[in-house]
Amino acid sequence: MQILLTAYALYKFQTDSGSLKYTKKQPMNEKYIINQLSKNLRTFSSMLKGIPQDLYLFKQNPEHWCILEIICHLIDEEKEDFRMRLQTVLEAPFKHPPIIDPEGWVKNRNYINQSFKEKLAEFKKERRASVTYLKALDQPKWKNYYEHPSLGPLDGHHFLRNWLAHDYLHVKQITRLKYQYLQSITSSDCRYAGNW
Repeated sequence: MQILLTAYALYKFQTDSGSLKYTKKQPMNEKYIINQLSKNLRTFSSMLKGIPQDLYLFKQNPEHWCILEIICHLIDEEKEDFRMRLQTVLEAPFKHPPIIDPEGWVKNRNYINQSFKEKLAEFKKERRASVTYLKALDQPKWKNYYEHPSLGPLDGHHFLRNWLAHDYLHVKQITRLKYQYLQSITSSDCRYAGNW
């Protein structure tokens, strides 16, 4: 059975034992992704504006990140991962970008003791710089790539689409933390709202 997702007519899938299988790849719409990265600046700003300290430091357990740590992570990923790697692959193909350590940075860069207000402002500044860079690209060579030792060839499209996907993962993570925080400060459960 073929299912055509008509919302944006982007992908066609085929069902297989209750799951959806990817069957046809459409040309990548770079402009759409860049615009979504720009719009996500407003999404993050809206989600995080004016939240109290006990919320941005809230954790379900010590191993998980709080919202402050997520924002610090987003800044470092913006500057040292996605923007730098995309720029490297477009302008200096086959060159390996600098090694990154997102998990290690949480402690090494002391995320938990940073100023939430300052870090949120820094993220906004870096995202604006990223969008400015992306919108200024003139006939970029999206097919340029470098060979990753375990993932194989990674081209410009790889970094662009994963940049947006990374946003969505952390929007979900922040939303989950806000949901968990709500549960922690109320005396009754939230099951009436629906299953998480």
